[in-house]
Amino acid sequence: MRLYLFILLLLPQLSSAQERSTLSLVFMGDVMGHDSQIKSARIGNGDQFDYNSCFRYIKDDIKIADIAIANLEVTLAGPPHKGYPAFSSPDTLVDALQEAGIDALVMANNHCVDRRKKGLNRTCDILDQKGMPRTGVFKDSLDRVKHTPMIIEKNGFRIAFLNYTYGTNGIHVQPPNIVNHIDTAIIAKDIQVAMAMHVDETIVCMHWGWEYQTKPNPEQKRLANWLKSKGINIIIGSHPHVLQPMELTVHNERQSLVAYSMGNFISNQRPAPRDGSALLFVELEKKDGITKVINAEYQLTWVYTPIIGDKKHFYVMPAVRYKNAKWMQETARKRMNEYVTEAREILKYNKAVDEKKFNQPLSRLNGFQMDVPDVHPGGLVSL
Repeated sequence: MRLYLFILLLLPQLSSAQERSTLSLVFMGDVMGHDSQIKSARIGNGDQFDYNSCFRYIKDDIKIADIAIANLEVTLAGPPHKGYPAFSSPDTLVDALQEAGIDALVMANNHCVDRRKKGLNRTCDILDQKGMPRTGVFKDSLDRVKHTPMIIEKNGFRIAFLNYTYGTNGIHVQPPNIVNHIDTAIIAKDIQVAMAMHVDETIVCMHWGWEYQTKPNPEQKRLANWLKSKGINIIIGSHPHVLQPMELTVHNERQSLVAYSMGNFISNQRPAPRDGSALLFVELEKKDGITKVINAEYQLTWVYTPIIGDKKHFYVMPAVRYKNAKWMQETARKRMNEYVTEAREILKYNKAVDEKKFNQPLSRLNGFQMDVPDVHPGGLVSL
């Protein structure tokens, strides 16, 4: 009898525990594809490309999260593969992003129609063939309906993603292609559609702001406040190619997160502070049917570009964890640590978004060494 009463008393506590669940997300900045990156990925003198080494140092950090999202700021238009100003990267870039743990891509940015209609269509087709969820850029109106919002389900959460850009470098979007531009009337309708689909959270990714400016401009702030008024609690920005502050504040009794710019996740832009970025980790909690942001923190990254043999290589580095890496070229290690100082100076204006701390190295990185020659220079997706 006593055991029966004990179980009855325990059941409400068990039910409450079962109703609480969490989901972690990680966001990163721009995935660029300059000429030197394409040359670095080329295998020998042929037409095969391998980008996997670019993310070997950072992929374990990315895979910590349940869902990882990046901004694809190139087309996959096929040959000729070129960088700036009309980007077309090899298809295997997507394979490497998937291998690194990136689960989905937002595509609405100023370079998405660099290769016009043919390039846009092929980019969408390649991502679909590789099973990479996408949104922001569409072949036609039916494709837009299918991918707006982009919905990802994980850990019992149903998350919607929307994506918009300020423009396309003056290049006309050729019908029936559609690129989501920053138009508040359209965004408001998309938000209504997303929220009617019984999602736990709707996240909006914005390609906005002024290039190379480390603080948000008035239009970014205005749009962020407008999105909050429409019930959006997570806003992730890109385009400036440098970090801008991140803010976790209370809006309408809920935590509201804005990351104004995530910087360059990988690129060949070397002027400070364009040579680095950050990962933004966000933790959601769902309890009794209510979802909220319970934590947000960042981790600094830097792009290491040693010359090995006859070409430059690219490695996205967890900057703080490798600050004393003796195998890195001394000048490069010095610059990486300078970037950490610069980035912290930018992010000192954060509100309630602190730098991520690691008590221990990631297990798969223990004792990991750079595998290069001895001459090294020092729609609905269920995941």
